[in-house]
Amino acid sequence: MAKRVAVIDIGSNSIRMVVFEKTSRFAFHLLHEAKSKVRISQNAYQNGGNLQPAAMERTFYALSDFLTVAASFKATKILCVATSALRDAPNKAEFIQRVKKELHLNIKVIDGTKEATFGAVACANLLPEQENALTIDIGGGSTEFALINQKNVSSPISLDLGTVRLKELFFDTDKIDDAVAYIDAKLDVLDTLNPTTLIGIGGTFRAIANALILHTKYPLNKIHGYECSYKLFSQFIEDILAADETKLKKLYIKSDRFDVIKPGALILQRVLKKLSVSNLLSSGVGVREGVYLSDLLRNSQCKLPQNYNTSVRYLLDSYVIEQNYANNLNRLSKTLFDLTRHHLEIDPSYRSALATAAKLYSIGTSIHFYSKNKHSYYLIQSAMEYGFTHRDIVLIATLTRYAKGKFPTPSHRERYASLLPDEKTLKALCYLLSLAVVLLSHKPRNQDFQLTFNAGEIKVETTNKLYLAKEALAKLPKFKPLRVTIDS
Repeated sequence: MAKRVAVIDIGSNSIRMVVFEKTSRFAFHLLHEAKSKVRISQNAYQNGGNLQPAAMERTFYALSDFLTVAASFKATKILCVATSALRDAPNKAEFIQRVKKELHLNIKVIDGTKEATFGAVACANLLPEQENALTIDIGGGSTEFALINQKNVSSPISLDLGTVRLKELFFDTDKIDDAVAYIDAKLDVLDTLNPTTLIGIGGTFRAIANALILHTKYPLNKIHGYECSYKLFSQFIEDILAADETKLKKLYIKSDRFDVIKPGALILQRVLKKLSVSNLLSSGVGVREGVYLSDLLRNSQCKLPQNYNTSVRYLLDSYVIEQNYANNLNRLSKTLFDLTRHHLEIDPSYRSALATAAKLYSIGTSIHFYSKNKHSYYLIQSAMEYGFTHRDIVLIATLTRYAKGKFPTPSHRERYASLLPDEKTLKALCYLLSLAVVLLSHKPRNQDFQLTFNAGEIKVETTNKLYLAKEALAKLPKFKPLRVTIDS
């Protein structure tokens, strides 16, 4: 597969382009994103679905610029898909042929079930693993659903429900009751589904999730993986539906969403009334990532390998200078965890977070040695997008920030109180990572000491003097539950 790939998604409301760069076989990151709100479907639904000249013209020139951007990044493959607006349009061939002739770009018009599948493939691979989850992707012309169990995608559904479609058919003429009846009739196909989690894809859900993050002063500014209770989310939707423009601003809805946010919120409201979900999860990925992954993983049933995380691998590929040291630190931290977990009364689920923090501890070194912990913290919190919950991300970033130093400050714990474990657990995990860093101060190619644990004492036995480790150990903050002795 090409190292840099551009993916263009022509939707009813906006067209977007992303440029992905591979760093190793299945690891990649987002290099660039571009968006244009061309509204290709504007006035189409009032004209038999036909694309209007002005809308086609806007879209053509946006595509032309997208191709220039892709060329600047030396993208060697361009994948372009179009969804509801084009597949519904009787005159789509006119637009597709012009783009092919003048821009040399092939547009692939995908059907609704394919669109639903692409979005679900992205979520199945790039969100924390889910059981019995339903994706919902509210676009301008259609809404897609698909079931996810672990990484398995099934039951893709596409309905003629979209924000622009509803706006033009019902909201512009204030026929809200008719819109409700129209939506409810379409949603009858969901009667056999009983998901516990609803995963939101697309602009409408992300706009609402982003507004909720601001409205509730949520501590992490990250849409992908944001979780919300049914009660909070459904009440916020009710507030949006009852709001005028002044109130929408106070609810942190952006002004460019004012005309389509209520049709989208109404679809969500009716879906929530039909389904008995307890949790809502926001996805920052969707059709574009699904198109990319389907190409990348075409020989792997569209699934990343088991226990493989593309974000961790990208960070290791891009920022780790000493791969052997990262591996040794990872192994040692797990050994320390296994030896002390029962004594420290730490839940075994934290082992994975500690191991990941150990593996990524040194990534900040490649930016600036003397502030490496700070840069590791920032990189993890910002760039570790895929496959982790927000709790995982904040914990892993915190462990790297405070490794081999003081324990997390009260202000840090207070800021992230809703996402971090209790103080006792957090201190224990920080100490274990710090201890692993200390014991590897001399950076051996292979671990040259043995560990035993008894009655709160970690005994380090070695034929090496471990002079640097002894010196660093004396500088660690005191942690009363454990004693460490080095016998050399």
